[in-house]
Amino acid sequence: MKHALFFALALALLPPADVAAGQVFSPVDTPVFVAYYWRARPGKIDEYNAYIKSTAEAIDEDARRAGAFEEVRTVTPAPGTVADWTHLRIFRLKNAAAEQALAAALDAATLRVVPDAATRKANSERSAGLRDLVRREVWTQLR
Repeated sequence: MKHALFFALALALLPPADVAAGQVFSPVDTPVFVAYYWRARPGKIDEYNAYIKSTAEAIDEDARRAGAFEEVRTVTPAPGTVADWTHLRIFRLKNAAAEQALAAALDAATLRVVPDAATRKANSERSAGLRDLVRREVWTQLR
């Protein structure tokens, strides 16, 4: 028992493998994932799916090309899975600084893709009637 405790204590005192190998990763180098959990309103799942495909994906692609993020995926719970959300949109970003700039970058992409103010307002009202934000989470990649 004493040997196991000593071994565990010795392991705890060792530097992480990245540091021991001379590879210190800072938050600047660490990918960040921003997860938006959305719940489609009752009876609106098909309409919300169409909104994502016809409107959101074009804005996302413009923002991605402009460097706002590296990748975005939209996933839905598997059949039979109980969740408080219907759509999870996960953005992979280069680092924490990109996470801080994401909202502004998506707004800028919206202005480029939908230059007409009336159309932007209609899109915003449409999306507000289709879904509600459940939560937003920020994750980092395990190193």
